Amino acid sequence: MNTRILFPRLLIACFAFWVTANVVAQSSETDTRQTRTTLDSNGAARLETDISAPPLGEERRPRIVASDPATNAVPLAAGRFDRILLSAIQSHLGSPYHYAATGPNSFDCSGFVWRAYQEAGFDFTRGPASSYWATFAPPSKEDQYKFGTLVFFSGLAHVGIVADEHGFYHSSRHTGVVYSPFNDYWLSRIDGFRRVPIGSMPVPTANAKPRVAKPAIIAPAVEADNQP
Repeated sequence: MNTRILFPRLLIACFAFWVTANVVAQSSETDTRQTRTTLDSNGAARLETDISAPPLGEERRPRIVASDPATNAVPLAAGRFDRILLSAIQSHLGSPYHYAATGPNSFDCSGFVWRAYQEAGFDFTRGPASSYWATFAPPSKEDQYKFGTLVFFSGLAHVGIVADEHGFYHSSRHTGVVYSPFNDYWLSRIDGFRRVPIGSMPVPTANAKPRVAKPAIIAPAVEADNQP
């Protein structure tokens, strides 16, 4: 009698367990879906579910947004030119002064400026300092002490290349190619500035083979009149 009573109860318990497990499994699958309401061709509302979870074994990967190639490919030609020009200048530091010389081993002031720009890939007619003044346009106030600007002294008798607001490179009659600070002596003799228009030139390439840069040489703080 006890067996006849227990056996049906055991079957009922097993059936209830199976139903519960099945409901839980369906609930878990439903959680990975998103339900949205759309309209069919007749205009009636219809529910749709989309699977939002990735397939098993597939990782969620971050989306990679490609950057604008035009932005990344802006090689600042002016910046590259400045590096080449600085290398050309440094390679001649310490070279002696010689009137009317354009290098490669000695220079006067205008010859040094011409040679440095030639080696950096910018061509213009070699002449005295006054011819560079007449050839190139004056820079904006912001560019006067920008690297590469030409600075003129003593009634256009002398010219150098601005390094920054602190000094410039030039071929001095007494010390050759040097870096000189903008001290009171030089500031009192400045006639003005001219800017070589490198912005309109093609991407520069050096004309000469790279030369080993020489240690920076600084001219004395006070110099005699330095006409070429």
